[in-house]
Amino acid sequence: MKTLDEVLLGRRSVRRYQRQPIEQEKLDYIYEAIRATPTSYNGQQFSVIAVTDPEIKLRLYDIIGQKQVKTSAVFFLFCLDFHQLELAAKAKGVEFPDFQNSLNGYTVGVVDATLAMHSAIVAAESLGLGTCCIGYARTADPALTSEILGLPEKTAIICGLSVGYPAEEPDLKPKRPTQCVVFENRYGSDDALTPVLLDYDREVSEYNRERAGDKTANDWASHILDYHRIEKQKAIEKYMKQQQIDITLK
Repeated sequence: MKTLDEVLLGRRSVRRYQRQPIEQEKLDYIYEAIRATPTSYNGQQFSVIAVTDPEIKLRLYDIIGQKQVKTSAVFFLFCLDFHQLELAAKAKGVEFPDFQNSLNGYTVGVVDATLAMHSAIVAAESLGLGTCCIGYARTADPALTSEILGLPEKTAIICGLSVGYPAEEPDLKPKRPTQCVVFENRYGSDDALTPVLLDYDREVSEYNRERAGDKTANDWASHILDYHRIEKQKAIEKYMKQQQIDITLK
């Protein structure tokens, strides 16, 4: 198994995989890591669909459009999930408070699902597997994806994760300096942050021009802001309401 330093500090997004299935004992280890995820109040407001069927992966690839969906050994869909709590409430004759319709409730589900995904990432990487988080699973056509996966009401897709044996070792992407990420006691000043962020922006541009494989002219700030402008148009409120999760702020 990899060391903790290798797992946490050397992780790369892997998009090309070998045609090799993951051994069942390794899958079981990942599943147990997911199951052991810390969650809000131990409510465990998440569930996971592990897609191994090639035909289902191909259908999901047609929706999401990223090749690692179909070429990975397993494609995981991490979901917020209040459905199981509702089932338990009905069985016990207890009122269900529709917590998922509040901003706080939605956030709890997102955090729980995200923590579960990180548990899966750490477990998979420790076994020598590669991973790639795929946010498009949430926005491409979540209603159709949910139909394919048979998701019930009060569940919703948060993120996808491809897992498999790597067929590549991408360059390690630069990350923001620690002084822009961790602040002691209070948030840093704009005057201190701005020059560090601009230096980082130039570092990302240089990395993208010189990295192995496809090269681009992308910087950090402008590129991410363009992504945000596009993604904000992909409203998922209709999908959420279909899943009986109504967090529209009035």
